[in-house]
Amino acid sequence: MEKQIDPQAQTMINNMPEKTGKSLAQWYKVLAAAKLEKHGDILKLLKGEYGVTHGFANTISMMYRQHAAGGAPSEDDMVNAQYAGKKEALRPIYEAILKEVTLFGSDVEIAPKKTYVSLRRNKQFAIVQAATRSRVDLGFNLKHVQPSNRLVGGKVFGGMCTHKVELTSASEVDDEVVFWLKEAYNQS
Repeated sequence: MEKQIDPQAQTMINNMPEKTGKSLAQWYKVLAAAKLEKHGDILKLLKGEYGVTHGFANTISMMYRQHAAGGAPSEDDMVNAQYAGKKEALRPIYEAILKEVTLFGSDVEIAPKKTYVSLRRNKQFAIVQAATRSRVDLGFNLKHVQPSNRLVGGKVFGGMCTHKVELTSASEVDDEVVFWLKEAYNQS
């Protein structure tokens, strides 16, 4: 079974001919002829020579490089890579978070990305990231919730979340953390 493309990426692919003048398949041919492999080199070509905006250039480069490598990595491979090597000991924290969110309902979507896992319902309500070799950061999208000693507020994960908590063991996925997860889920 072929991996389903992220809805946001699919929208960009659908809009690509109108916005960039070429379809994704046509861009693949341009890049293959250019014989470029590095993301930065591909961006420079697309933005400089073809006037493609950064967002589209980034998507084209990412998709082309995945295509050239035989396809996108599986979701399991992405999670395994995030919790490999020196971060392997953090995997129980990730598993504890997933155990809790899957109890919220069948509409919870677990969407691994290259460096983090997005938790979604109607929209993203949380992010799980092995931030360091000793810590997992759990970000939340929470409205009308004040930060506390444990719950850090502000734009976290580059503005993708409003709050985060730092976790160093699975036992820290406690009632308080589950409450914030459930609240973020309910608000999504």
